Amino acid sequence: MSHENESAEPLVRYEVADGVATITLDSPHNRNALSRRLVTGLQEALDRAGADDAARVVVLAATGKVFCSGADLSEAATGSMEEGARTIVALQRAVVAHPKPVVTRLQGPVRAGGTGLVAASDVVVCAEGATFALTEVKLGLAPAAISLTVLPRMTSRAASLAALGGEVFGAAEALEWGLVTRVVPADGLDDAVAEVCASLATGSPQGLRETKALLNRDLLASIDERGPDLARLSARLFGSEEAKSAMTAFLSRPKA
Repeated sequence: MSHENESAEPLVRYEVADGVATITLDSPHNRNALSRRLVTGLQEALDRAGADDAARVVVLAATGKVFCSGADLSEAATGSMEEGARTIVALQRAVVAHPKPVVTRLQGPVRAGGTGLVAASDVVVCAEGATFALTEVKLGLAPAAISLTVLPRMTSRAASLAALGGEVFGAAEALEWGLVTRVVPADGLDDAVAEVCASLATGSPQGLRETKALLNRDLLASIDERGPDLARLSARLFGSEEAKSAMTAFLSRPKA
């Protein structure tokens, strides 16, 4: 497939029905990695949902088996990441500051930077088979930009184990540790998301907007205060020789 043809296809889809705006990550060829193009499309869709009078609730979803594999390492290994890190901070802020409740439909694995998107959401409905990992430590990195949302959600003990170990953990642990709201069997995921959205949609627009702002006031203030420094830290680590070497080795592994 040529780059031009690939560019012509949108990586994020937007649709509204029954008061719910569904924003779908649709980049399964790279496991919905946070490429520059996908992040731009996601930001545009969030802005659209915020202004859409037909939408009272926003759902974040993804196609394919993987919800989001994190930063696009093929981009990260070839250039400065400060812009990319600032964008990830801005994306989390857009979800936290969104005027409408954001519900994540988590159908499959989420890794590294994608976890920031999950943590920024107001409600996360997760399939039993979904898995998680803060893998940055294994690549000479730290979960810097996403710590803005991930650390406030998780217990401090859980965050230490997850971030320092970088190991995979499951949906039951994610629930116990505060990262997700509800875990359901995969075949009940759509019904569970619809149930949550129907409940949230009973709120008035002003009630939802002001209540969400109240709930997220401290989190939003922390993002605004610490975001620039953490983006710089992320960029410094991505640009280090240790991380570049680790990412190159990771990208050159034989594909299973």
